[in-house]
Amino acid sequence: MSERGKRIASWLQARAAAAGARGFTFGLSGGIDSSVVGRLCQMAAPQRVLGVLLPCYSHPIDEEDARLVARTFGIPLARVDLGATFDTMNEALHEAVKGLPEVVESVDIKQQMPGANIKPRLRMAALYYLANSLNYLVAGTGNRSELTLGYYTKYGDGGVDLLPIGALLKSEVRELARELGVPARVIDKAPTAGLWMGQTDEAEMGFTYDALEQFLADGPTAVPAEVADRIERLRQASQHKHALPPIGPA
Repeated sequence: MSERGKRIASWLQARAAAAGARGFTFGLSGGIDSSVVGRLCQMAAPQRVLGVLLPCYSHPIDEEDARLVARTFGIPLARVDLGATFDTMNEALHEAVKGLPEVVESVDIKQQMPGANIKPRLRMAALYYLANSLNYLVAGTGNRSELTLGYYTKYGDGGVDLLPIGALLKSEVRELARELGVPARVIDKAPTAGLWMGQTDEAEMGFTYDALEQFLADGPTAVPAEVADRIERLRQASQHKHALPPIGPA
């Protein structure tokens, strides 16, 4: 059994006890991060975990992989299809934004984000409903690589109670996944947040996880200057995600 896995599972047990919570729930996306988090939560609370499938026009292979992980470890599943809810909200918001000043129509990725970010925020709401119903904590799936960049949706996949793998780089998550017995096809698939069809983490970030780890380990000179500059810009732009909202003067 992985020593790192044992330490994280023990930490999870302590956090649940401190919160008076019975167990853990988490979104099981079919990716490596959620698979590792799911197994760690199960180690911490073997009979009190719930993996949640939250499709929202997601690729079918993701649900297949999530179900494979659940079968591999014997993790109970719930499924909440958010497609219709997304459609209703998206339609209402598009109607509301019509005629507003300074709304720029563009194919730039920034213009995709308002609609894409609805998905993780709906998933957050669903996870908290189930967690509150069971007196569970919501376990997030962010890793150190993503957290460094703010590569998550504020009040979406960033809206969680705890982050079991938040101190681990992506390569360390991959290593832990192998130790825990996560299926190889899940470990080897391209990381994606599932925000839109064909979206991958590395394509959206503009550099690889390996380059990011080189930057974090050895500094800006370890990667090409344009990559270092982009990483630093993303870090600075995401500072607001790492703190409570600022409070104005009285």
